[in-house]
Amino acid sequence: MASYTIALAGNPNVGKSTVFNALTNLHQHTGNWPGKTVATARGSFTYSGEEYTLVDLPGTYSLFADSAEEEIARDYIRSGEADATVVVADATCLERNLNLTLQVMECAYPVVLCVNLLDEAEKKGISVDLTALQDALGIPVIGTAAGGGRGLNALRAAVRQAVHSPLPPPPAQVTYPDTEGLDADRRQDALAGALLARARELTAAAVRTPADAHRRDRRLDRIFTSRATGIPVMLLLLGLVFWLTIAGANVPSELLSRLLFSWQEPLRAALGYIHLPLVMQSALIDGVYRTVAWVVSVMLPPMAIFFPLFTLLEDAGYLPRVAFNLDHHFKCSGACGRQSLTMCMGFGCNACGVMGCRIIDSPRERLIAILTNSFVPCNGRFPTLIALLTMFFVTGSGLAGSLLSAALLLAAIVLAVAMTLWASRLLSRTLLKGTPSSFSLELPPYRMPRIGQVILRSVLDRTLFVLGRAIMVAAPAGLLIWLLANFRVDGVSLLAACARFLHPLGRAMGLDGMILLAFLLGFPANEIVIPILLMGYLSTGTLTDYATLGELKALLLANGWTFRTAFCAALFTLFHFPCGTTCLTIRKETGSWKWTAIGIALPTLAGAVLCTAANLLLN
Repeated sequence: MASYTIALAGNPNVGKSTVFNALTNLHQHTGNWPGKTVATARGSFTYSGEEYTLVDLPGTYSLFADSAEEEIARDYIRSGEADATVVVADATCLERNLNLTLQVMECAYPVVLCVNLLDEAEKKGISVDLTALQDALGIPVIGTAAGGGRGLNALRAAVRQAVHSPLPPPPAQVTYPDTEGLDADRRQDALAGALLARARELTAAAVRTPADAHRRDRRLDRIFTSRATGIPVMLLLLGLVFWLTIAGANVPSELLSRLLFSWQEPLRAALGYIHLPLVMQSALIDGVYRTVAWVVSVMLPPMAIFFPLFTLLEDAGYLPRVAFNLDHHFKCSGACGRQSLTMCMGFGCNACGVMGCRIIDSPRERLIAILTNSFVPCNGRFPTLIALLTMFFVTGSGLAGSLLSAALLLAAIVLAVAMTLWASRLLSRTLLKGTPSSFSLELPPYRMPRIGQVILRSVLDRTLFVLGRAIMVAAPAGLLIWLLANFRVDGVSLLAACARFLHPLGRAMGLDGMILLAFLLGFPANEIVIPILLMGYLSTGTLTDYATLGELKALLLANGWTFRTAFCAALFTLFHFPCGTTCLTIRKETGSWKWTAIGIALPTLAGAVLCTAANLLLN
């Protein structure tokens, strides 16, 4: 069977992933480009008895390489490895997309232009004369609405024709000005201007756009991006996402917990059947398995809710508006506006937030974003934070109590964002000095999110990936926790001895030694901090749960907790070292143990200083 390689290029937010998924179905795999942290996807499809391998290039606005994504797309297209290149463009804003098409035509042949999202263009009254555009460009132009499968067969046929009997090479499309004697920046600006001028001519000849085509988007932007309502609406939407995540995860977490913990005794019996010593049985079941089961049952449901909700906002076109709203604040901190997006991802999982920092072009600003991502609480810290706020800071119940809890949680989130900006400013003026770079920010059209694709992408690309890394860290940590709780020296468990050693430092921070130790042993996942704390207070030897918040509060008060202890514990829940999964991700993204250590130390020192100050003020 003959086989061919096809490069798939396009701007972000043009439905390129939808085209890729529709063509390849499930015959695809993902990985990283050699020597890069930028993800790549490859898939295959069969047409007319021939196999086509589709290489999904990173989304890019230009081949003028200013980022790792643009460099990869440019180098691959110019390498000649692909037998043809398909450029995916957005029919609703074709002029901007044609800029990339013209650049690809100059360095690769044959080229097929896929004008996608025709269904959305038609809803706005935008008409695209595909024949006129094809005649002007001299390359095949195919219209698609990939989300509904429209035009995909025509695209497959055009790809086959391009590799077997391509059209004659088209004439030069762009007349470039003389740039001799200009410096690099001015030369690039001149070349870009010529490309944009030609794209404007092509659009004027082939596209008819009603005056009110973008009226809805402009009206929505008056709400989502104005100075008066942009940030309040952003906080409201994020608060809604948090509430849905926390409220929606309670029942599935409980059910999953019951299921996983019901397997403990059958597994113990199986180990006994093979005559494994009782000590090893307890270490594996009460230590490793119980910790992993706890992490999975508490961590999976919130991620399975948060990431799809977050991705829905992304797919609907809202998240770039968040970057627009916060760009000025991050620029004043010496960072990049895109850091706001990675910060928002950190609310779901700091490891995903660190991975998301790849979207930041500047290495200096990318590093700032990576090192400060753990200043915002992930969903693993929310249960502890909410429990502390509800038990010690909320009086009353019902609607009033829920509203007060929500207000306190929102205040904690605002404090976390403020600390993120402070830490970014500190790094930009010390270890990572530099001038904030400018960046192109596209505000894509608002569109109905593709729910099925969103769920699939968020579960496979984020939830399961993060959960897998968490389990890798939780398993050995569970064994360590069991050893500390069950091995004794002079009648005292190693856990109690370590807590006693940490007690002076804990008291200085308004806590106690067992609280500090619970945070340290909660390194694999923040979700197990309270179970470890209860295990230490009750000397149970295994992770221990609580039935109600009232029961938990009574136990904490019996062990010397006060309002001051709860306040400092809430502060340290907000600001402490990242979890093991995030630390591994920082190491992978930076390639440096030095920066990983700084990423651990920075939020921990901030939390220690804040707790110590609060302890002195409330004393």
